[in-house]
Amino acid sequence: MEQTIGALLQAHEAEAPAFGAPGRDWQSYGGLRDLSAGVAASLHAAGVGRGDRVAIVLPNGPEMAAAFVTVAQVATTCPLNPAYKEDEFAFYLEDLKAKAIILLDSEEGPALAAARKLDLTVIRLTPEADRAAGAFTLTPERSAGTADPAAPGADDVALILHTSGTTSRPKIVPLLQSNLAASARNIGTSLALTPADRCLNVMPLFHIHGLIAAVSATLAAGGSVWCAPGFDALKFFGWMKEARPTWYTAVPTMHQAILARAARNAETIAEVPLRFLRSSSASLPGPVMEQLAQTFDAPVIEGYGMTEATHQMASNPLPPRAQKPGSVGVEAGPLVRIAHEAEDRLIEDTGEVVISGPNVTPGYEGNPEANAKSFFEAEGKRWFRTGDQGQFDNEGYLTLTGRLKEIINRGGEKVSPLEVDGVLSAHPAIAQVVTFALPHPKLGEEVAAAVVLREGAEADEAAIRAFAGERLAAFKVPRKVVILDEIPKGATGKLQRIGLAEKLGLAGGVGA
Repeated sequence: MEQTIGALLQAHEAEAPAFGAPGRDWQSYGGLRDLSAGVAASLHAAGVGRGDRVAIVLPNGPEMAAAFVTVAQVATTCPLNPAYKEDEFAFYLEDLKAKAIILLDSEEGPALAAARKLDLTVIRLTPEADRAAGAFTLTPERSAGTADPAAPGADDVALILHTSGTTSRPKIVPLLQSNLAASARNIGTSLALTPADRCLNVMPLFHIHGLIAAVSATLAAGGSVWCAPGFDALKFFGWMKEARPTWYTAVPTMHQAILARAARNAETIAEVPLRFLRSSSASLPGPVMEQLAQTFDAPVIEGYGMTEATHQMASNPLPPRAQKPGSVGVEAGPLVRIAHEAEDRLIEDTGEVVISGPNVTPGYEGNPEANAKSFFEAEGKRWFRTGDQGQFDNEGYLTLTGRLKEIINRGGEKVSPLEVDGVLSAHPAIAQVVTFALPHPKLGEEVAAAVVLREGAEADEAAIRAFAGERLAAFKVPRKVVILDEIPKGATGKLQRIGLAEKLGLAGGVGA
């Protein structure tokens, strides 16, 4: 059984396509294996090898995808968001203990400034635009010292990411080669991926969703990945026509933007039939899942993942099994159970979702306190606490009832923001919604919602609250509804629920 990224790529036909991109020829698996050998030689010559940490700061596209899978066969990859400011780069590079950083040959921005301050070895990546998608050369500005030339094994760290938590200091999540290999296989099994499948990737490649679901799982199955330069709803259907994918994976906000433009692109949808669509990284409102399935005439597979699980934990199954709106599906790789929220034991009722399996990180780096809170032993296995509250139905489908730290406590009444999101999403005038906690002087927290209206649609706060009041118990109805042109998002495109009151200037509470 393949336990490393390198092993996942070895078995596929040399001529089969691996990476594509707008206006580019396809990079074959043979070409990708040759590129991997060249990257290994370049990194070893630069003093970078097994166990060394290499930050990668590149724009989305085939070079970033190819850099991730080739560097991971030599050293430890640490992809960073290119939109960071200099101070953020300096924090992450120092926190990661990076030995080198890979930047575009033309990059002169904040990542370079931070690397210079930390005296990191800078390795320049030069895209070979006249060659196949993802082709590049690496040129170090100087040597980083000596390198271990041995190929990484199953227990070596392949990828390091930080959690996008709400604490002041993000946690470091090391993921082993074996974690990546296990998760890539799990996702491929859930989606029944074959060499005939092609993923249109619009997800950022500094985030676990794009790196594992779009890139690694596809390559493990011998399929192809067409790499867009990021997400752009205006260009999506043109890319779809050029790439001719069998599927794509995205976060709910992206799916909603695609839906908004679907009617005028019905011809492309008919011409390029998708086998399925996938959604993950945030809860997909039930009405949106139903609209997507109807619009594309294809099943919508909602997956449930997180960084510490090397992405996927549960997934709605493919037909003939049901895709249940509002559910994140069935166990899909690791064991998924429910634990008591305060005690280290498994239970049968609503509680904290926990997982155990070969795709789960061995633990946060340098953070024994977080590990003590997040991992426990029960029934002969080591379990990771996800921080999500959930429950299984009698068919084994998991429904998330909220994020434990996102649950709104309204004077002792607990309100799941996901439930309110689902109800408001069904309002015909609402395109996007995020329910969040608003400070309240007496209740502690009150329910609030930020909404974006559909193009040309009209609705005011009173009408939206009345709609909710017809469908929800009074204590769940948002006391305040803020109508926005755009809801603040994080770097990966997720809507930000925690801290939203402060971002919207409502931290003063209900009367603000």
